Amino acid sequence: MNRIQSRCFRRSGYALTVLLAVLTTSCGGGGGGGGDGGGGSIPTGAAGMPSLAASVERTLEVPAALSEGALSQPRRLTVPPDFGIRVWARVPAARFMALAPNGDVLLSVPNEGRIVLLRERPGAPPEQFDFATGLRKPHDMVFHRIGETTYLYVSESNRITRHVYRAGETAIAGTQIVVDNLPDGSNTELGGDYGHELKNIAIGGDGRLYVSIGSACNACAEDTVSNPVRGAIYQYNADGSNGRLFARGLRNAVGLDFIPGTNTLWAAVNNRDQVRVPVDTDVDGDGSGDLGKLIPRYVDDNPPEPFTAVRDGGNYGWPFCNPVPAEGMANLAMVRDFDNNADGGRLDCSTVDRASKGIQAHSAPLGFSFLHDSNLPENYRQGAVVALHGCWNCTNLSSGYKVVYFPFDGNGNAGGAMDLVTGFVPNPRSGGYWGRPVDAIPDGRGNLLISDDFAGAIYQLYPLS
Repeated sequence: MNRIQSRCFRRSGYALTVLLAVLTTSCGGGGGGGGDGGGGSIPTGAAGMPSLAASVERTLEVPAALSEGALSQPRRLTVPPDFGIRVWARVPAARFMALAPNGDVLLSVPNEGRIVLLRERPGAPPEQFDFATGLRKPHDMVFHRIGETTYLYVSESNRITRHVYRAGETAIAGTQIVVDNLPDGSNTELGGDYGHELKNIAIGGDGRLYVSIGSACNACAEDTVSNPVRGAIYQYNADGSNGRLFARGLRNAVGLDFIPGTNTLWAAVNNRDQVRVPVDTDVDGDGSGDLGKLIPRYVDDNPPEPFTAVRDGGNYGWPFCNPVPAEGMANLAMVRDFDNNADGGRLDCSTVDRASKGIQAHSAPLGFSFLHDSNLPENYRQGAVVALHGCWNCTNLSSGYKVVYFPFDGNGNAGGAMDLVTGFVPNPRSGGYWGRPVDAIPDGRGNLLISDDFAGAIYQLYPLS
């Protein structure tokens, strides 16, 4: 199932100075990792038709029965010209979604240990059922057919389970543990302190299960030698057997999906926070070098969030190497992490896999979906939509808080991102947001569903004709 430009090039010349220093002192050709190796500009969608970005501000349509809390007052969102947007459902703390074969929508609510089933009904908000309860922080879900049997896979914080799905059912009946004993907050080694314990999953064209195991903290080298390795993706057979490390150096790969019809895995990654200046250059303009300093204007723009193809055996650098922003945000060069790899002794940053694309630092990309097999308008059917949750520790709120669209070419390369839905932060400089996108999936009827765990809502971006 299934144009971000770096602020540093608009705000001042300091980031360009840093980038040039990085490229001449510590970066080589990189290790690939997918992408087009250049700017990656793909201005058109399928069949040469223009892919239309958000450009028209519309009032969010809110049924009276759903106009509570953050949506009790009028809200405005900017969307593409031929789309409207409405509130489809309200579920507090709504996270990841999966479209069932019969058109029902499953929605995870990790902090309540449950999965909600949403069923469309004419002229009213969707009917809600508790599909599963008593789970340990369920997060991601994916359907997979093996022979004549359709399975629903669910990631909990400590395990992956599957259930034989029967069309029309409104409650889960019986589960099989597929992968057990995954690290989470109950892990005694970590003393209950696990920063990214929620798990995400995908199933490839090869029929194998892929599980993202997030890092325990912001940038800790201990994760690279743990068992299992954290900040990594593991591969299993569909029944959970033969687990092995697939790729590493991915701090928190929250979004996982495969380009339809291929076995090419892509990931949307939350990168590290509080990064120190890695080269001896003057970032703050006071006339002295800032090597190793924690400077807000540098932290705001570094490091970019990877949106990248993931290869078998790849190492994407974390926590020893960080990507640096560049115009075009493609095939990003890497620089040594000052805290963990200042002298380059832990990892040669010229040898690691480069991110195919970069998203503005601290945007917090979460769920994403490829739209190739969707029923959205045709000019969107060769690309991916990514939900950006938004920055929690930036000096302003211009990072994230929106949904973006990446067009792809026929070779699986991503072009430059364009805004698809914006407006959750009315004024980034003054602060204050009323929504935070988490996941985005096509619903099978030509609409895009967007979950929001802050407003507790599911939005429906729908074509006007």
